[in-house]
This record gives sequence, C-alpha cells and structure tokens, in this order.
Amino acid sequence: MPSTAITTIIKMVESLPDELQEQLVEYVRAYIAEIEEEKRWDQSFKQTKNNLVAAARKAKEEIAAGLSAPMDYEQL
Repeated sequence: MPSTAITTIIKMVESLPDELQEQLVEYVRAYIAEIEEEKRWDQSFKQTKNNLVAAARKAKEEIAAGLSAPMDYEQL
C-alpha cells in the first residue's frame, strides 16, 4: 500500500493535464537519477576515504620533510 505522501502526489499529478503529467514524469525521473548517482558517489567515496586520507598525510609529511617540489602544471 502506498504511503500517504505517495497517495498525495498521485492525486496532485492526476489533476494535471496529460502533457504536464508527462513533463512531471520526466522531471521526476531525472531527479531520481541524480539522487541515485549521488548515492553511488557517496558509496564510492566511503570506500576510498581511508586511502585519500593516507595519501594526504603522506603528502603533508613529504612537504614538511622538504621532499616535495612545486607542481609544474605545464607537465601535466
């Protein structure tokens, strides 16, 4: 059984002309796709967070020890 929120949205959408309903469906699909992509990004970041933190610590230590050189953006 749909939640109260879903039932309310269905009633709101049903009151719109068909053309607007189609536009709304496309908008909602795009919005949900963005939410799903953000969830995938968050999950990916969680899996690599420790590695990123370790790399940042190592870089900071190398800078403090004078083992680093300024980045030459022309060579990238």
